[in-house]
Amino acid sequence: MRDRERGKCIADGADGKNACGYDYGLLRRRVRKDDCDMEMKKRCISLYVENQIGVLAKISGLFAGKSYNLDTLTVGETEDPTVSRMTIEMTMDDVTFEQVKKQLNRNVVVIKVMDFSDIPIHKTELVYIKINSCTEKDKNEIFRIVNSFDHLEIADYGKKSVIVRYVETEGKVNDIIDLFNKTFINRIEVVRGGSVAIEAVSTTTR
Repeated sequence: MRDRERGKCIADGADGKNACGYDYGLLRRRVRKDDCDMEMKKRCISLYVENQIGVLAKISGLFAGKSYNLDTLTVGETEDPTVSRMTIEMTMDDVTFEQVKKQLNRNVVVIKVMDFSDIPIHKTELVYIKINSCTEKDKNEIFRIVNSFDHLEIADYGKKSVIVRYVETEGKVNDIIDLFNKTFINRIEVVRGGSVAIEAVSTTTR
């Protein structure tokens, strides 16, 4: 039923529809779904690719050509010398991520694409931190920090510098860099590698 004098629909009924029959509840659900699809999330995929010259450039070029932003990309030879494996991390929405996977699957150098975003995996990255202009007191503090963290170790040291090595998850690597940066202000150098990941054997690891 329409209010003909004012030319607009009468208020919503108990079923969520207005007198014109339009379901505003359906519209709200669609809007919520669209918002979820556009939510930016951290993604992780693993690729098996042919181990040949130019493959890395082709894969990275695919992302650059579409203006997709990569967080990290790590590549290395597998147990089969003709095949390499890439671990790629990126931050993007669901729609864009599905487009990326489809484009990778169509690429002739890609053998297999594995989406690690929502399955149990083991994932770590490597970081080297060099602390410069060290006094003996600084070195003692570095050794104390190293002894306080699992997987943190002294990689090298000299009269004025110490290099530590840390292999852990991205979040813990961020934390250890922050700790050294605050403890030795303006005296550290950071060299950080990308993540490597493999599907977990159990279902309790992420």
